[in-house]
Amino acid sequence: MSKASNGKRVRRLLIIAFAVCRTVNGQSADSIPSPSPPPYKQLRYDEDYRYLRDPARRTELLDSVKYIPFDRDADWWLTLGGEVRLRYEYFENPQWGAAPQDKDGYLLQRYMLHGDVHYQDAFRLFTQFKSGLIEDRAGGPRPTDQDDFDLHQLFADGRFAWNDRESFTLRVGRQEMSYGSSRLISVRESPNVRLSFDGVKAILQFDSWRVDAFATRPVETKPGVFDDSPHPHQKFWGVYGVTPPGFLPGWNADLYYLGIERDQATFDQGTARELRHSLGTRLWGRHGMLDWNFEFVYQFGEFGQGAISAWTAASDTGVTFSNAMFSPRLSLKANIASGDSNPNKADLNTFNALFPRGAYFNEMSLIGPANFIDLHPAVELQLTKKLTLATDVDFFWRESTRDGIYGNAVNLVRSGTGADARYVGSAAGAFVEWRAQRHLSLRLDYGHFFAGDFLKQTTPGKDVDYFSAWLTFRF
Repeated sequence: MSKASNGKRVRRLLIIAFAVCRTVNGQSADSIPSPSPPPYKQLRYDEDYRYLRDPARRTELLDSVKYIPFDRDADWWLTLGGEVRLRYEYFENPQWGAAPQDKDGYLLQRYMLHGDVHYQDAFRLFTQFKSGLIEDRAGGPRPTDQDDFDLHQLFADGRFAWNDRESFTLRVGRQEMSYGSSRLISVRESPNVRLSFDGVKAILQFDSWRVDAFATRPVETKPGVFDDSPHPHQKFWGVYGVTPPGFLPGWNADLYYLGIERDQATFDQGTARELRHSLGTRLWGRHGMLDWNFEFVYQFGEFGQGAISAWTAASDTGVTFSNAMFSPRLSLKANIASGDSNPNKADLNTFNALFPRGAYFNEMSLIGPANFIDLHPAVELQLTKKLTLATDVDFFWRESTRDGIYGNAVNLVRSGTGADARYVGSAAGAFVEWRAQRHLSLRLDYGHFFAGDFLKQTTPGKDVDYFSAWLTFRF
């Protein structure tokens, strides 16, 4: 398919999306004003539409599918929802010149539909289907680009409550998971196909404390129809606790333990069985103009015949000038994750970020959070209530010059063998996002990666240009 036909298709879909949004947002002149509906959440199963029991709050056409009672007392009800996302991407010199060049770019399509059945607060059944499609990418789909049609989530909750603030929930089935800042566990939002897990989760809510314990297998993304299955060679389990506000004066805190076992794990030193345990904490808060988010993790375990000892420290500190024009937020992220100190020894020091967000540093997603040091200043401007502009630059170094660099899936991108340079390069970029209304958003991204000495030593080391445009419609 040509670039011209791709453009015609995108323009046609844009026109349809805007027409639909005008329809679903329509409201008669004599309708009763109501509070604004809640924004859509990253985990769609966290949304609650029981406020629509009040007919006066049903102000949109789509409100009719967000709360469908099955009986007069509304003990049983159903919520329907979905998403359509169209994303155009273009790379010049993908993978710094190591991957096939695509002259016209390619189009990614994501379609998701879910249904959520409740019986009071005691039981729920959540089901979600997905379809991820790609057209015209040189070299074919990446692992997270294509999944023609499959079951993304299907889980049941049984909830036992002692009072309004204390409860225990048992969740069984296929489910998405996301914790903290999505540094280690995420839904993989930016790539075309999101991530889910098969397993069981127990959720204890005690006053303002919440503790989740889970035992799962990640679901493999396969390109066909109803062929996704739990990964036969990976296990993932853990306990994640969120403390109440005021647990630390002025701070919020998460405490967690995560375990992973992979039968065949590949790092720069080789491939072997990996059994890894992660102990971590996330500390965050806000005071006046200042906000902060710090995370510290230590990892230990076994890799083949050797021992694992790895770590990371991450920070995101910002200042928001709310009273200034455009309410600018100035921020600095400073992060470091360990790399392997000696590939000739059986012991392994490379940090494993487990299941991080898909675009960890930026939308180019060329580098993942292993064996790296980075400094990442940024500026974000709120041009209007609906329009955001941000620009940033990110500088990357290898933490260990004896190890390579890795992607977001803890996949080896470039071996460190034969290269002694520490500096990997820098990425400068900007994005603009327009939230046209609650259902519809449009985002444009541009980035340029300046290849550093390490990439030039390992060749090819070309600079990379990147552009993407995405339109998202949710209901």
